[in-house]
Amino acid sequence: MANVHIEMFFDKDSATFSYVVSDNNTGAAAIIDPVLNYDAAAGTVSTEDADKILAYLAANNLKPVWILETHAHADHLSAAHYLHNKTAAPVAIGEGIKKVQQTFKLVFNIGDDELLAKGDYFDKLFADNETFTIGTVQAQVLNTPGHTNDSVSYLIDGNLFVGDSLFMPDSGTARCDFPGGDAHILFRSIQRIYQLPDDTNIFMCHDYQPGGRELKYQTSVLEQKTQNIHVKADTPEQEFVQKREARDKTLAVPRLIYPSVQVNIRAGQLPKAEQNGVSYIKIPLKQQG
Repeated sequence: MANVHIEMFFDKDSATFSYVVSDNNTGAAAIIDPVLNYDAAAGTVSTEDADKILAYLAANNLKPVWILETHAHADHLSAAHYLHNKTAAPVAIGEGIKKVQQTFKLVFNIGDDELLAKGDYFDKLFADNETFTIGTVQAQVLNTPGHTNDSVSYLIDGNLFVGDSLFMPDSGTARCDFPGGDAHILFRSIQRIYQLPDDTNIFMCHDYQPGGRELKYQTSVLEQKTQNIHVKADTPEQEFVQKREARDKTLAVPRLIYPSVQVNIRAGQLPKAEQNGVSYIKIPLKQQG
C-alpha cells in the first residue's frame, strides 16, 4: 500500500494543477501550488478553487501541515495566504525566493515598509536537499532553477512535484526568459531530475493540452528521458539551450504576469491596502518607439 494519497485539483482558467498529498497513516497533508481565482477585467479575486481544497480536507479528516509553493508563479495568483489563514499551516518555498523578491521589488517600486526582499511573508525557506515530514512521510527539497531563481521540486515518497520546470513530454520544458531565468541552468536542473529512479512519478503544475488531447498531469522520469520533445536523456546541453532560447523569443508575455508576481512574492497576500481600504495591482508601463 502506498504511503501517500495524491488528490489533484485543476484550475481551467490558468491550466494549473494543485495537489493535496496526504499521509495514509496519520492524515497529515501538504497543499501544493494552490490557486487564487482572479478576474482581471473585473479586478476581483475569489477563493472558489481554494475552497474546494478546504472541502476535500474536511471531508477526509485531513490536517494540513504544509502549504508548498514550487516557485513564485507568473501565470496565476497563489491562494497560500488564504489557506494559511484557514488552516494555520506554514507557507514554504525555496530560499531562492529572496532573489526573486529583490528583482521584482525594483520592477514594482515596492518600499521597505511593504517588502524587505529577505524571504518575508513566507514561514519557511527551504535549502537545497533539505528534508521535512508530512506526518510519517519523509519529503525532500530539490533546487531546480532555470525557469526562475526560486524553482524547487518536492520529492515525496517517490513522487516529484516539479512546478514549471518540466511539462508533459509532448509540451517539453518551461520558458527561461523571465528575470533570473537561464536555459543552461534549467538543463542542469533537468539532468538532476533525470538521475532519479526511472519509476519516479512526476506531477505537473500545468498542462496546455497540445493538439487538443485529453488533460494529463502525471508522467515519469523514464517517460521524460525518452519522450520529452525538448530534452531527452541524451540531448546535448547546447542543443537544448538553442532550442529553448529560440522558442522563448516567440512567446508572448503571460497574461497574468504582473498581478501574479506582485501577489506571489508576498506568499499570496494582496498588496497593502491604501488609505481607502482598497488594494491595487501595479502595471509598469513602457513607451514603445
